[in-house]
Amino acid sequence: MPITVQAIYPITEGATFDYDYYTSTHLPLVQKHFGPKGLSGISASKGLAGGPGVAPGYFAVATMTFPDEAAMQAALGEAGPVLADIANFTTCQPDLLIGEVIA
Repeated sequence: MPITVQAIYPITEGATFDYDYYTSTHLPLVQKHFGPKGLSGISASKGLAGGPGVAPGYFAVATMTFPDEAAMQAALGEAGPVLADIANFTTCQPDLLIGEVIA
């Protein structure tokens, strides 16, 4: 069963997020460290709105897909450099959601 890891970057008062760094440096770093461990896909979405006429609650959401839990665990074992890089593009504390693909 495929597994996803979502990194969710909430907008909090005073927080910043550098989208250029995120897409040009951080996401390739994720691919470099997680790819050999079984990362089968990654996508990222920039928050535009929380609904019609509502400001977004999140800067971005990244979804990383792995073929199974073992591959995900192996990749997360290599997360040190990825986690250390977060301070280079945001001042917010991301949340993680690990899930099983059901549809």
